[in-house]
Amino acid sequence: MAKIKVTKVKSTIEKDERQKRTIQALGLGKIGTSNVLENTPAVAGMVRKVLHLIKVENA
Repeated sequence: MAKIKVTKVKSTIEKDERQKRTIQALGLGKIGTSNVLENTPAVAGMVRKVLHLIKVENA
């Protein structure tokens, strides 16, 4: 599988609880933190739900 690098670029303050938990499930904490993940269908779905809060790059 291909790998993607996700970086948190916006705050989750005043966001829905589901979005906060999705960010945590992607392994992101503070703004600026990054994580390299395999691009599985489950991860791709989570990325789509919080795309406005993160930046996605090929790893």
